[in-house]
Amino acid sequence: MSVTWMMGEVSVQKVGVLAAVAVTALLAGCSSLASIPGDMPPGPGAALPAIDVDAPGRAAEQLRGWADEQSGSVGIEPVALEAYGYAAAVLARSKPECGIAWTTLAGIASVESGHGTHRGAGVDADGTVRPAIIGVALDGTRGNADIRDTDGGTLDGDTTYDRAVGPLQFIPETWRRWGVDANGDGVIDPQNIDDAALTAARYLCVRGGDLTSADGWQRALFAYNQSNKYMRVVRDRAATYSIGRRV
Repeated sequence: MSVTWMMGEVSVQKVGVLAAVAVTALLAGCSSLASIPGDMPPGPGAALPAIDVDAPGRAAEQLRGWADEQSGSVGIEPVALEAYGYAAAVLARSKPECGIAWTTLAGIASVESGHGTHRGAGVDADGTVRPAIIGVALDGTRGNADIRDTDGGTLDGDTTYDRAVGPLQFIPETWRRWGVDANGDGVIDPQNIDDAALTAARYLCVRGGDLTSADGWQRALFAYNQSNKYMRVVRDRAATYSIGRRV
């Protein structure tokens, strides 16, 4: 499906999830690419401590010390880092053959919404993004896909066309199929970065298989967004996080 990124005019090919930010905006302020590791897939970054992924409530909070240590160097707020780390930890247990790293989720979330900060939004302590991040109407104009409403406007407020929602920018229909409650509040909410990160991790692992291989990682990213340029930007951002630097 051809869509236009939320903050620009660059058309990209997307399957299931929509990109949120234009390539020109993504590259502005990035570190010199010459110093970023060129590995494919990008490195896993700082190792996660052992946690109880089945702990009641927001289990991601067990990663607070780890997230606090990484936050300053990578330029990502601790609550968002906790969400990415927790999602990777859950998949390490439930689908260990996937090998998805928190850096990959961070790279995607950086592109999609600036880690839940798009257009002045912020991430609350419980992982909820406020105000809600909602993309443009997918009405077939300006290079966008034409996707008629699939959720009665429940998630995106639009009863005519679908719009991508949340910090990981899911189309409502895709969210209905893949969405999961990651913070233990009994609600499957695309505007919650915990729920969104774990949902994205599940989707990527199923689509890509072994994300520790170059082929698997690229297959997963192309399932998320069928754009070579998008894939390269995510790779560079994830690789930058993997060496403890901000983009």
